[in-house]
Amino acid sequence: MQHGIYYAYWEREWDGDYQHYVKKAAGLGFDILEIAAGPLPEYTDEELSSLKKCAQEHNIRLTVGYGPDPKNNIASADPDVRAHGLEFYKDLFCRMEKIDADLIGGAIYSCWPIDYSRPVDKKGDWERGVEGIAKLAKIGLDYGVKTIGMEVLNRFENHVLNTSKEGTAFVKAVRQLEPAAVNVKVMLDTFHMNIEEQSIGAAIRTAGDLLGHFHTGECNRMVPGQGRTPWREIHDALKDIGYDGAVVMEPFVIPGGTVGRDIKIWREIVEDTSEEALDRDVKNALIFQRYMLER
Repeated sequence: MQHGIYYAYWEREWDGDYQHYVKKAAGLGFDILEIAAGPLPEYTDEELSSLKKCAQEHNIRLTVGYGPDPKNNIASADPDVRAHGLEFYKDLFCRMEKIDADLIGGAIYSCWPIDYSRPVDKKGDWERGVEGIAKLAKIGLDYGVKTIGMEVLNRFENHVLNTSKEGTAFVKAVRQLEPAAVNVKVMLDTFHMNIEEQSIGAAIRTAGDLLGHFHTGECNRMVPGQGRTPWREIHDALKDIGYDGAVVMEPFVIPGGTVGRDIKIWREIVEDTSEEALDRDVKNALIFQRYMLER
């Protein structure tokens, strides 16, 4: 397993100095830094090259997370939006190739967070999403994207994929439509599974060999080890399916900014949110996670 951390643990905005967080992740003992896709279209080739070099020098693998903007929704009922989304991802995949990032995960099949003040069309969004992801998979292969993770989210953030059963069925539907889409995989997250699944272990086993990316965090959004998540059950299920891929922590504990707004963090989840304290907590969490998942 490779263990990672999402940069936004320390941030209030969906952006940041990724080179700073590469160095921080390496210093704390991580193998992976997950960054947000949103800012990458603004990077120059020189900036992408510099980020790649920094990651290589610190032996850090870069992965990418994305909560798609509605204008990039490849399942939109508007064909112009769908076409725009495909062009956005084509450009994004090109940029990912330039920083040696071959994994992206998130609600790529839709947008995030969903505006529930408007009616939703689950069946239509599902069908258009399957068609869009099938096209996207082939584009990704051209740029060396080995994993496009269909993140299964809780009902409050998205309506298309809420359970591992749905996520697995979606991936199978994509592969049936486009057999070359071997890079389309299920992505599970312990926080979301805690809300939606009857059994986290059963959910992991349902995904089986289709599981391509795994996020960790407590039910209270804290770092692993500071909540009531059933880590032994998770360990046993991951072992049963032979999962040995990326395991990226995605805790959120700081209110404010666009991150706090979108994740719905209305208070300081932990008493001390100084950088020193956050570093200490996540370093201990990494020790805990390695022990619980690799023992």
